[in-house]
Amino acid sequence: MTAASFAAVHPEPSGEPVSSLPSRAIVVGASGQVGRALTAVLPGVRALTSADLDIGSSEAVSALDLTDVDVVLNAAAYTQVDRAEQNRAAAWRVNAAGVANLARATAAARVGLVHLSTEYVFDGTAPGAIPIDTPHSPLSVYGASKAAGELVATTTPRHWVVRTSWVVGEGGNFVRTMLSLAERGIAPSVVDDQIGRPTFADDLAHGLLLLLDHPPGIYHLTNGGDPTSWADLARDVFRRTGHDPGAITGVPGDEYFADKPGAAPRPANSVLDLRHAAALGIALPDWRESLGRYLKGRPQ
Repeated sequence: MTAASFAAVHPEPSGEPVSSLPSRAIVVGASGQVGRALTAVLPGVRALTSADLDIGSSEAVSALDLTDVDVVLNAAAYTQVDRAEQNRAAAWRVNAAGVANLARATAAARVGLVHLSTEYVFDGTAPGAIPIDTPHSPLSVYGASKAAGELVATTTPRHWVVRTSWVVGEGGNFVRTMLSLAERGIAPSVVDDQIGRPTFADDLAHGLLLLLDHPPGIYHLTNGGDPTSWADLARDVFRRTGHDPGAITGVPGDEYFADKPGAAPRPANSVLDLRHAAALGIALPDWRESLGRYLKGRPQ
């Protein structure tokens, strides 16, 4: 998909919906960054937060009414990567058992399941963009629980397992943290040897809907553009908002996490191979373009 054709289904942040799917879709995890973005582009969609539906409860998911539903979009996840190291059961309950519950229910009802996953299912040790068929090799509890979730999601016939990375949307995220630090005059140290591509939640939401026109399977979907490091992303945020990018000190991950004994290991390479989706005509905008739009629309 060219930039022009993507723009045709991706309006500027005006609140205009773009999909005709709402009456047949359910968004699970509607209070998260991607869940909010999906809800925004699916007017009238049945949007369920964790308070509305505890996917870790087999009884609650079994009671979910899937009558006249065509697809369930699962954006629910336990995403507290560091806390997961000490809260294994909580992470596995949502990221693995919860997905199994959804897979069981959607398979029984012959309903499609879109499941959002992550590059953390890989160890990130190999150079270059990570192919879709790379074997799972998670470094952390979070990554392992998400890998298990992928496996159970693929047990339902109509599944779209979509791996993404470095999500930026409405809610807490790296870009907002850097913006807050810049505005408070704080000069942070940021990891400079982990690379990836930011993925903007509104871009991702549109891309997920476009994937539904294509066969079930496993996909990689992030914003396009050259990969960057966390430190260079932070510098870009500082520069674009009128602050000194020189205030960012880049440090190796080993040094940054040396005094954080509870931190989960991170993949050094988070760059996902996007060629499969691109071959279908689905390519999200360059992340730098979307970062500019995101910062332009930030609250003053």
